[in-house]
Parts: sequence; C-alpha cells; structure tokens
Amino acid sequence: MKIYNTMSKSKEEFIPLEEGKVKMYVCGPTVYNFIHIGNARPMIVFDTVRRYFEYRGYDVNFVSNFTDVDDKIIRKANEEGVTADEISKRYIEECKKDMEGMNIKPATKNPLATEEIGGMIDMISTLIEKGYAYEKNGTVYYRTRKFEEYGKLSHKNLDDLQSGGRALLVTGEDEKEDSLDFVLWKPKKEGEPAWQSPWGEGRPGWHIECSEMSKKYLGEQIDIHAGGEDLIFPHHENEIAQSEAANGKAFAKYWMHNGFLNIDNRKMSKSLGNFFTVREISEKYDLQVLRFFMLSAHYRSPLNFSAGLMEAAGNGLERIVTAAANLKFLMGNAQVEKITEEEASLFAQTDRFKENFEKAMDDDFNTADAIAAIFDFVKFINTNASGNSSKEYLGKLHERLAELSNVLGIIVDKKDEMLDAEIEKMIEERQAARKNRDFARADQIRADLLAKGIVLEDTREGVKWKRV
Repeated sequence: MKIYNTMSKSKEEFIPLEEGKVKMYVCGPTVYNFIHIGNARPMIVFDTVRRYFEYRGYDVNFVSNFTDVDDKIIRKANEEGVTADEISKRYIEECKKDMEGMNIKPATKNPLATEEIGGMIDMISTLIEKGYAYEKNGTVYYRTRKFEEYGKLSHKNLDDLQSGGRALLVTGEDEKEDSLDFVLWKPKKEGEPAWQSPWGEGRPGWHIECSEMSKKYLGEQIDIHAGGEDLIFPHHENEIAQSEAANGKAFAKYWMHNGFLNIDNRKMSKSLGNFFTVREISEKYDLQVLRFFMLSAHYRSPLNFSAGLMEAAGNGLERIVTAAANLKFLMGNAQVEKITEEEASLFAQTDRFKENFEKAMDDDFNTADAIAAIFDFVKFINTNASGNSSKEYLGKLHERLAELSNVLGIIVDKKDEMLDAEIEKMIEERQAARKNRDFARADQIRADLLAKGIVLEDTREGVKWKRV
C-alpha cells in the first residue's frame, strides 16, 4: 500500500509503527456553526482511508478533535448573549448529526480542546524548560528559529518567511524575540473563557491543542496525521515544531492532505454567496450522494462542486443501489437454493473486480478508480444475474457488492421506511385487481405506492419494486 506523503512529496510504502495497527489523527472542525461542505471533504476522505485500513485487517485508532475554544466561537457566543461552552456543545451535536448522515464512522476518540488544557500547559512548560519557548507579560511564544527543521513539511524557508513581511505577524508582535515566533498561550481578555496557568489566566494557542491531544490519545509518535491542505502551513508545521521539540522524537510518519473544494469553479466564500452547509445540501440531496460525489475524484485533486456534478453522482450511486436491490429481489424469488458449478465459475470471475478495487485503493487511496471497479462489477451483475440464478449465487454477488461499497461508506441497502411486507401486500392486491380486470383499482394502488416513493416494474420474473 502506497501513501503520498506531503513531507517527502512522494508516494511511500506504508509501514506501520506497530504491526497490524494504525494510529491516525485528523484535525477536526472549529464548532461555531453548522459544518460546511469544505469541512465535509476531509471527514469523508479520511473516514474512507480508515475504512480501507480496517478492510485490510488493521486495528485503527482514529482520533479527530473538536476545537471548542476559539475567537469565532467567542464572537458567536457574544452575538447570541450565551456562553462559548453553550455554542460549542450545540454545534458539536449538530456536527455529529451531519456526520451520521454522511455515514462517517464515530472516531475512536473525539477529544475536546477545553478538556485537555492541563496537558497543554504541561507541554508548554516542557518547551519553556527546553528553551523552545518563552513568556512575555502572560503570553508564551515558541522560538521558531530554535527548531532547526522548521519548514520541512511546507517546504518553506525561514528567511523567505521573514521577508514575507507583516502578513505572518500576530498581535503582541512587539514583545516577540523574532517576528516568526508564534503563540502557545495567550492572556485572558474581558468576556473570554480562561484557565489558570503558571503564566496567569488565559487560554492556549490553536496549534498546541492538536499536539497535546494527539500525544495523549495516540502517543508521542503516530502513523498518519491528516487534514485539509490549508492546514499544512502554519498549523501542521507548528504542530511538528512543538511535538518534536517537546517529545524529542519524530512526530508523524505520513502526512496526508486533501485538496480544496471549489463551488462552480470559484472558491467557496460567504461574500460570493456560494457558501453551503452540509445541512443545506441535505435538504436537496441524500448525503450519500454528497459522499459519493466527494469520492468520485482523487482526494489530493481540487474538486469542483456544482448541481450538475451532484446530479451525475446521484445517477452513479443509483446504478449501484439498483443493482443491489435487484439482487435482493431475485434472491426472494429464486427457485434454486444451492450454487451451481457454472455459477461458481462465474462468481470466481468477480475476483478481478475486487482485485482492481484493491489495486486502486492501495495506490494512495484512488477512490475514483475504485468506483470504476465497482461499476464494472455492477455491469457484470446486470449481465449475469437473472430469475434463473440460485439464491446462494445471488447472495454471494450481493455480499461482495456490499463489502466493496462499504469500504467507501456507500450503503447499498436502503433503510425501509415502509415495511416490505406492507408493500408486498399492496402488490398482491394490485395483482388480484388486474386478474379481475379491475384496472382502475390496480392503477390506484400503483399511484398510492408511487406517492410513498415506491416504483413498480412488471417483469417476466414478477413485479419488482424499488424506492426512489
């Protein structure tokens, strides 16, 4: 299995720190509002990476934080006249609802920054003791130049950053020893949440939060650190500087970053009016369609979101779901139980689709090619499954389709809002009406089912139905 490592700018063979185990940290959202579809991309991408590791038999410790103390959270709290804690708790719950809608597996641990302050204070203290940090009037800064490898992830040169000017500077710059130093701890401001520390009341800087939470729940060294490419600099670069200086060892073996998401070929922003939350998208599309769309391109490529592309994703997903539904229908009506020799030979041919799927995923999680392998499998199913097929053969086809789709987080079997037995009873009543030449009643039942989202199709094998 090969992974593109941002650090080396090349694909590298994946060799875990501990055989059979993967320690993976993914930077989570800052919870001050509903998550937007830009947040959704890394969630879907790295959930899929996790699923594939698990499919390959790895035990994955998957940690993804919630940043629940931040200027944006405080601003939102002040606007609403409530506490920052109330805002963060509200939107963590809303985020979890959206994640469930996108079929994202719950993390092994979702640490909250506010619950890990003590560990952050300890790490900052260690950095001060080692000479990598210093305090000025209640603010603690990191000595960027002291960490000799600074810039190794983003491939930036310190002198170039210095000449970049004031864009990189932050408040309190006059107190810094060097303009490139960044904040580890900031003093309390009126109306802001604060915690007691050796440097007075205050709160941690953003970067130190992930360094501490990763260390606490995964250890000083991890296999994979992941997030959006916008986090490479300065967030992930600063994490490396903090963690490696404090712990005295390499932080993460592999750095994975997903590409940006554009809307109709433009950068997503509220000012352009093209800013969409996952909740808003869920009102127009099943979130399975959003997931399928996100995986239709390679995770490192820029991805363009548009109504047309979402429609195309919906149609592609429907092909897979329909194939699964057709197999279940045929299984329910199968006249032969045991698989025949001819069918066993046919099923053996499907190994190539599984092999192509795994080959794509082994090559830096190429989900676009993995989906292509599933489409080839669906074509095979549609050609080689019929009313004459055995129940066992049909079941094996369905099981393999569900297994591969599940790696991508795609649910092939829709949940039943109406009970299947209720639908079957209405179909039997319709068949009886047709037999008695009561076509008006038969048409009425078809219309009633359609109103409930059930489409009927009369075939040689009998009446088929599917949800729309």
